[in-house]
Amino acid sequence: MERRELLLAAGGIALATIAAQASAEGPDDHAMAHHHHAGGSVLLDSAIHCVRAAEICHAHCLDLLAEGDKAMAACARSVTGLQAVCSALAVLAAQNSPLLPRYASVARDVCKACEDECRKHVDHAPCKACAEACAACAQECGKIAI
Repeated sequence: MERRELLLAAGGIALATIAAQASAEGPDDHAMAHHHHAGGSVLLDSAIHCVRAAEICHAHCLDLLAEGDKAMAACARSVTGLQAVCSALAVLAAQNSPLLPRYASVARDVCKACEDECRKHVDHAPCKACAEACAACAQECGKIAI
């Protein structure tokens, strides 16, 4: 199995786990989560979308790096960090964690940094899509960040 396939599989498992945790809530838990933080579901969706876009961007960066395009190294590093942060963000959002507002502040900064890096390569569709996903996630994080 190639590294890219392994990373995509790991990302898929993480997203499936997050989705299972979110769907495991009972009806009363679901209503309570929305009562405490109505934006949690939107933030969860945004974080998951960001992770998916980052996985695709990262694979694209690795392909270009393999061809000798060293300009993509910073982008690859940026999306790697983003994947970790937004995966954790999705878990915290799915669980409506009391730590979510504080973590959202950090995640917003990471999303903005990754967006800035990906915007340097908007002529590459995966980088452009990642930048847009990062911008959307940063905006959602900003709504609850402390």
